[in-house]
Amino acid sequence: MQTFTSNEQAACVAAFANDRDLSARPTHALPAPRKRISSQSLLGNETEVEIEHGQQLYRLRLTALGKLILTK
Repeated sequence: MQTFTSNEQAACVAAFANDRDLSARPTHALPAPRKRISSQSLLGNETEVEIEHGQQLYRLRLTALGKLILTK
């Protein structure tokens, strides 16, 4: 294994940093935050609701253990 002095290490780091043109990197837009809806707002005081999606009808049910089940 090769060892370097601290001056040699600093020189390598500086050369590497200068070689990298960070402005040429592609920038990616962050995805917009998703809309969040609480199950309480959907269910209210009920344990089951029907959700109409297009021509289909789904059932969202809250179980005794507090889990949500969506069925067609």
